[in-house]
Amino acid sequence: MKKIYPILFILISNYIIGQINSPKYSNEFLNIGVGARSLAMSNSVITSTKGAMAGYWNPANLANMKKDIQIGLMHAEYFAGIAKYDFGSIVKKLDDKSSFGFSFIRFGVDNIPNTTELIDAQGNINYDRITYFSAADLAFIGSYGKKVNDYLSVGGSVKIINRKAGDFAKAWGFGVDISSTYKKNDWGIAIVAKDVTSTFNVWNYELSNEMINTFNSTGNELPENGLELTLPRVILGVFKNYEFEKNVHLLIEFNSDITTDGRRNVLISGNPFSIDPHIGAEFNIRDLVFLRGGFGNIQKTPDLTGKMIYTIQPNLGLGINIKGVEIEYALTDIGDASIAEYSNIFSLKFNLNPE
Repeated sequence: MKKIYPILFILISNYIIGQINSPKYSNEFLNIGVGARSLAMSNSVITSTKGAMAGYWNPANLANMKKDIQIGLMHAEYFAGIAKYDFGSIVKKLDDKSSFGFSFIRFGVDNIPNTTELIDAQGNINYDRITYFSAADLAFIGSYGKKVNDYLSVGGSVKIINRKAGDFAKAWGFGVDISSTYKKNDWGIAIVAKDVTSTFNVWNYELSNEMINTFNSTGNELPENGLELTLPRVILGVFKNYEFEKNVHLLIEFNSDITTDGRRNVLISGNPFSIDPHIGAEFNIRDLVFLRGGFGNIQKTPDLTGKMIYTIQPNLGLGINIKGVEIEYALTDIGDASIAEYSNIFSLKFNLNPE
């Protein structure tokens, strides 16, 4: 019991400090999700995920790695191709009980015109003064998972984050995730604690004199160097696997995200804790063909008459396993009530040194 007190003290201290300088949705690009399988199942995968994507979702599941080396890749585009989201990972089996993985994430918008210096000191418009920059968020994740026994596995991840907007705004951050999974027979439960000690982002701004004058003349507040915190998030998951006949299965998984950064527009909204439940299913035919679907992103929004209603985001997907190469596809809708177009997402997993 005495060992628990320091951990509770750290978590409570981080929470109190975080309420002072932690914006809501900090580092939210890390919560979009990776892998077409996961997105097709509405990100309800922390208990059942495995292989190259496990380092992101649940590092404890790396312990169940069966292949020597597996690589995972994904590319997605949002908002008519304006924003691009890329993910890559590689996982290496160390022994019968443990594996290590490395993942990379980039979410960015490129070729943004910088018009802050469009007008020179004499008030003349000069289009040659327009430059272009990128606003991008990057994450480098090292993960490790190990089996404790035949049923229980534990793991953790270390995250290094780099966020930037051109040459005038940059941030470096550091965070830690821990997780655990218990599987027995056709049941499984998992818990993933993200940013357990709060993830720290240190922002640094380098503005030119022209940009400072533009900010002042337009009434905008000049940004200041500072520290941004991402408060902890806990994800709980449970799955049940049904076997209809040999090599034909139906897996149903339920996950629930518990955030600590204040009231969010989710099914159970509170301050400081909000709970966002989502569910997914996967129909597996001989480990060759996978049919997937899920529901999530439950939000309360006004309809045309102003009446508040609940909306839900449906997702569908398909997976094909061809000689150890897994091709995955997901069709997602960012908010069922929104005017955003459906997103087509593909991901790929393949094995090196296959048995």
